[in-house]
Amino acid sequence: MRYTQLTDNDLKTILNTIGVRSIDDLFAVIPADQRLKGKLGLPAGLSEMELLAELDRLAAANQACDRQVCFLGAGAYDHYIPTAVDALAGQSSFVTAYTPYQAEASQGSLQAFYEFQTFICQLTGMDVANASLYEGATATAEAVIMARNINRRDKVVVSAGINPDYLRVLRTYFSCLSLELVTCPLRGGLTDMEALSGLADDRTSSVVVQSPNFFGCVEELQKAADLAHRAGGLSIGVFDPIACAILKPPGALGADIAVGEGQPLGIPMSLGGPYLGLLAARQQHLRKMPGRMIGMTSDAAGKPAYTLTLQTREQHIRREKATSNVCTNQGLVALRATVYMALMGRSGLTKVASLCLEKAHYAARQIASLDGYSLRFGAPFFREFVVRTDRDVDSVLEHCRTRSILAGVPLGQWFDDMKDCFLVAVTEKRSKEQIDALADALSRAAR
Repeated sequence: MRYTQLTDNDLKTILNTIGVRSIDDLFAVIPADQRLKGKLGLPAGLSEMELLAELDRLAAANQACDRQVCFLGAGAYDHYIPTAVDALAGQSSFVTAYTPYQAEASQGSLQAFYEFQTFICQLTGMDVANASLYEGATATAEAVIMARNINRRDKVVVSAGINPDYLRVLRTYFSCLSLELVTCPLRGGLTDMEALSGLADDRTSSVVVQSPNFFGCVEELQKAADLAHRAGGLSIGVFDPIACAILKPPGALGADIAVGEGQPLGIPMSLGGPYLGLLAARQQHLRKMPGRMIGMTSDAAGKPAYTLTLQTREQHIRREKATSNVCTNQGLVALRATVYMALMGRSGLTKVASLCLEKAHYAARQIASLDGYSLRFGAPFFREFVVRTDRDVDSVLEHCRTRSILAGVPLGQWFDDMKDCFLVAVTEKRSKEQIDALADALSRAAR
């Protein structure tokens, strides 16, 4: 009874109360051939001691990035997180706080979200930002739906350079929406602007371009925005918050909506989550934004007070008036990002971005000088780049793992024409010695 709450007598009482003879009767509406016959293929139960030993064994198989030198990227990055982020965001007053439905009882959380929105606006060059979304992929999908709600058009042109997982999420969303998704090809690692010009027409609701894109290349976001506007659509820029410290932000390059993944802002890789969705937009589109926005006003005593200014979701307004079905925000994760941005400041973020840029280019030069390796693209890149090899990619990466180096992400899992390529990301944490060790491991793997 330690893990099973209902006895046989309890179960019999419940079934008699609801008027059925067995649990199987509850599933009678499901066709018989779709129901499981027999028992689940699960192992026999374990004692507590055996179970804990098995969980310890499985946990030991995980290799955290602090035990290996990490050059992984593709949307999640091993940036340095100041100790103060954990110390401040881990305070019980923040950790135990729930979604602030009652503004007057949540002033601390609301102030933090207000500051978060302010930082995101400053990073992106946009007018308004919401108090976060789930993560970058669904934030991109929400931006596309937002654009559709603004102009009521039914076609979306997406650059093939966006994160392929984002593209999969978009396709999942579109399978239930009356939206046509068209993918614009790349040329030399960048969105083919000539092709984009032909694809963006008077049915186009939005054009989605990521910069730096999935391959690390810096896109011509202004040209993409101009083409979107010429067709009467909106420009959605998928941005990297660290890159915004040294590159022109999407707001300065014509984007109408900016979305991104907030994981680089003081959030650990954590085996894939939880992460943080970022969304900002022009002032005129405020009423169509998903999620919630925090505003500042004055209380009865004239003191600053924070409030939920907009809550455009199904739980608060009629379903047909809701901007999305987003149910909550990543409050604690957004708090971490706020603390990180406040600690780093403009100069700190610029320093981090500059180090990523310089170290990535040093690594690219070292790797490109090796026999059997070359850079796939010649376009300008920020923090990561694509390496092509004439050796088996999986074998090369496995060799590096034996030397405690996570050398990169194989691209063949997403792109059939890149089975000979892998993606390398270099953050400010990587030292010259570690980069040189990566080059040496790749050199030895190629022999």
